[in-house]
Amino acid sequence: MKKIGIIGGMTPESTSYYYRKYIEISRERFEPYVYPELIIYSINFREFWANPKGWEGRKEILINAARALERAGAELIAMSANTPHKVFPDVQKAVGVPMVSIIDAVAEEVRRRGLKRVLLLGTKTTMSSDFYVSALRRSGLEVLVPREEEQDRLNEIIFNELAFDNLKNKAWIAELIEKYAREEKIEGVILGCTELPLAIKHGDVSVEVFDTAEIHMRKLIELAVE
Repeated sequence: MKKIGIIGGMTPESTSYYYRKYIEISRERFEPYVYPELIIYSINFREFWANPKGWEGRKEILINAARALERAGAELIAMSANTPHKVFPDVQKAVGVPMVSIIDAVAEEVRRRGLKRVLLLGTKTTMSSDFYVSALRRSGLEVLVPREEEQDRLNEIIFNELAFDNLKNKAWIAELIEKYAREEKIEGVILGCTELPLAIKHGDVSVEVFDTAEIHMRKLIELAVE
């Protein structure tokens, strides 16, 4: 099996969720006590998000983390968050081992389930920037994002609540999804922030739920055993 490297810490809650999914999927897929080797490099989230150089500084942190994982023997590398995929191409170019994109893994899974029209939720950067929506649309999907005021509220919930495992606004997120199901006829929702599955699970809403962290980890394990 290939050794998996994870850039974590964005936030610690999402990284621990990735690790739980790694355990669950390994137990589901392999014989007892069999787990692919896994290395986690957990960055300092404050230094990352409050970086005075903005995305250039964040990219430097991610590149340094990816290179550290490569030196440690990682043969596949992934970032355990959606928003940092804004600079994924540059981080991939900086290392000599394959990196696995969460966006590509999600697009593949949505198509596999036969859906076409989906709502993308995530941080304000993920919802309002072009990098995520365009990649999904290039794969043939119809992608909607919430209105600006809804993006602002969801962003606040992610950073000020879900990042600290506070689920007090879980019902608001579920109602936001149901609103787009009623009014825009979406067939599924992409939880494009790896904190969102802490609040929304399969069965919580009337449309298909795409847990990006779980999908990403399944893809990593699949590639590790090829």
